[in-house]
Amino acid sequence: MSDSSQKQRPKKRRFGGTEQQIRSALGFYKVLAYATGVMLLLVVVEMIAKYGFGSDIIAGGTSVETGETVALGFNNVVEQTITGGFNLSTAVLIVHGWMYVVYLIADFRLWSLMRWSFGKFILIALGGVVPFLSFIVEKRMHRQVETELAAHPEASARY
Repeated sequence: MSDSSQKQRPKKRRFGGTEQQIRSALGFYKVLAYATGVMLLLVVVEMIAKYGFGSDIIAGGTSVETGETVALGFNNVVEQTITGGFNLSTAVLIVHGWMYVVYLIADFRLWSLMRWSFGKFILIALGGVVPFLSFIVEKRMHRQVETELAAHPEASARY
């Protein structure tokens, strides 16, 4: 019997974990994708303020000119128009940085459980550094996970 006459069997899909583990990883990834995406948009606002207007965003400082408390304002980096207060610009950068680390952990967990290619891991990782991309990638990955789980109910975990 020739190879062309034999029916090709579909390749059996195996996941790196159970369906429940995959769904849990997907939920964790979704939360982190949205949180990281929002923080990245705040980083963009911070960068515009800093490099476009030469200002930091300050909460709860005191105006140098009037002596009044400023709930939320822009502090000129060169002239220091606000003293004291909490530097939201720096806080946004720090929080986004650490949130991105946790996002990468969520990315790795989902990627390893789904046994995807390394390129897909990199694509998902880019979602946390390109504005709006985390929202787009999350939607696609969510759809793909649901499709693969539905298409392969027989797929067993590796253990």
